[in-house]
Amino acid sequence: MGEGTRVWHFVHVMSGAVIGRDCSLGQNVVVMKGTKIGDRVKIQNNVSVYEGVELEDDVFCGPSMVFTNVVNPRAHVSRKAEFQRTLVRRGASIGANATVLCGTTLGEYCFVGAGAVVTKDVPAYAVVTGVPARRTGWACVCGLPLRGAGALTCSDCGRSYTERNGALTPDQA
Repeated sequence: MGEGTRVWHFVHVMSGAVIGRDCSLGQNVVVMKGTKIGDRVKIQNNVSVYEGVELEDDVFCGPSMVFTNVVNPRAHVSRKAEFQRTLVRRGASIGANATVLCGTTLGEYCFVGAGAVVTKDVPAYAVVTGVPARRTGWACVCGLPLRGAGALTCSDCGRSYTERNGALTPDQA
């Protein structure tokens, strides 16, 4: 566990988990073995980070959001050999009560809306909402929505982006 990381009530961190510095683990958080959590990650109350999940730096996991690690669980069938990797890239935010199915990658600085169910990869900077989650917009690194299409500029911080073929890339400064 990294320096400056704060752990609240009733948190369980299993041996073999790696947790970076300056993180916050809210009440009732569970971190299983074989997980990797980067620096400055905030995991709100009632979140379980299962084996196979990796959270890069600056990720936000909202209250009671859910990760899975196997596609077809059964209580009477061991599927530990079938755990799938879930990767949450730098700066991504996952809203309260969202569900992220295993085997998916959430792109850098994407937003998953509260209650959304992620069933496939989410592009960098995408805003996804609904069941199943679909892209409904783009977000800036600073967190504000980006308006328009093609060439996009954040109204707050001034960063500019180019939308092309369903992907958003930051422009070089």
